[in-house]
Amino acid sequence: MNSPVLTPATPSAASPHGKKLWLTLFAAFLGWMFDGMEMGIFPLVASPALKAMQLAQGIEGDWFVKLWMGRITALFLLGAAAGGLVFGWLGDRIGRVKAMTYSILTYSLFAGLAYFAQQPWQLGALRALGALGMGGEWSLGVALVMESWPADKRPWMAASIGAAANLGYCLIAGIGILFPITQDSWRWVMLVGATPAILTFLIRLFVPESELWKEAQSKPATNPVREIFAPALLRNTTLAIVFASVALIVTWGIVQWIPLWADEMAKKANHPLKDTAKAYAQLFQSMGAVIGSLSAPLLGIYFGRRPIYFVLCFSSLLACTLLFQTFSAVSPGFFAVVLLVGACTSSFYGWLPQYLPELFPTRVRATGQGLAFNFGRVFAATGAWQMGALLSLFGGSYPKAGMTVCTVYLVGMACVWLAPETRGKPLPE
Repeated sequence: MNSPVLTPATPSAASPHGKKLWLTLFAAFLGWMFDGMEMGIFPLVASPALKAMQLAQGIEGDWFVKLWMGRITALFLLGAAAGGLVFGWLGDRIGRVKAMTYSILTYSLFAGLAYFAQQPWQLGALRALGALGMGGEWSLGVALVMESWPADKRPWMAASIGAAANLGYCLIAGIGILFPITQDSWRWVMLVGATPAILTFLIRLFVPESELWKEAQSKPATNPVREIFAPALLRNTTLAIVFASVALIVTWGIVQWIPLWADEMAKKANHPLKDTAKAYAQLFQSMGAVIGSLSAPLLGIYFGRRPIYFVLCFSSLLACTLLFQTFSAVSPGFFAVVLLVGACTSSFYGWLPQYLPELFPTRVRATGQGLAFNFGRVFAATGAWQMGALLSLFGGSYPKAGMTVCTVYLVGMACVWLAPETRGKPLPE
């Protein structure tokens, strides 16, 4: 095992001091946590909300929920992809803090408005509009924290980023366990999604702007989108898109469906947890995700970015195989393996905020990592949209569909060796 190679702390002029430094992390942490909470809402409300809408329209059959689950997930991912690009570009233009404020306000507003949705397409449209802010907040928060904190703290910052979003998942799952979500109660959960709007006022009042971003503004103006696709950065941009896409395709193509799968199995068996199985599945999945996202960037200190990504892909493939090839009913063992799957498949969300900022210079960092991370959501959206058809192809079998989706990890295992190793190097200027 190699000992870690760390760069010296960044000069004091390049980051806020003392209390302001922690305020930067705290604000971004809350932003990511609420981001995760917003993303975790739909897997819990999807079944009761869509069944209520199906009943109101007098439509019969199991196909309705699966069809619209896939469509709404796809619309959410497309909105997040667009938001990552738009708000990332805005962050490079007007500053990380201002753009992050607008992104949080966007996802809070449209999450709350989903309370009034009466048709599946209305719920899908509001999820897509809210996703604009969620996609943007990730890239802006990553850029702000990574540029503000000293270089030797970047792995810990990446770990906090990944853990924060998954704590949001745990939070909404806990609410779902305490207050079972039914066809009559799903709407109030959407109002919970509007609460992060309060955070925007705190950010504008107390969070300092990135000093590195300010210094970059003194240099000649650049076109961030054009530059990340220019020859000098094209390779990094393409590989960043691949690495994010591999993680996102599995997360949104099958892992996000695990609560729905648990709900279906529990109801068919009239299990005692038939009303809360989806919430318990999401809770265990999220707890595992916190562990995985905390671990991945810290392991990257010792073993390097590329070897760890390879291991993450390999372990995720094994964990998903164990889950989908072993269980056909809700049980303690099922929830234990769901925790393992959450740890493996979500570990990428600790690795990505560590690695992606290291691929782009400051003047285009928010745009580059925002586009790379969220462009992966475009591919994931295609998979989510077709998930209903894939399930039909396999006779409604989540395990068979899941194993098909998980083969994408093989792409990541091959491509990572084409990427630069950035362990121990400073952020590019």
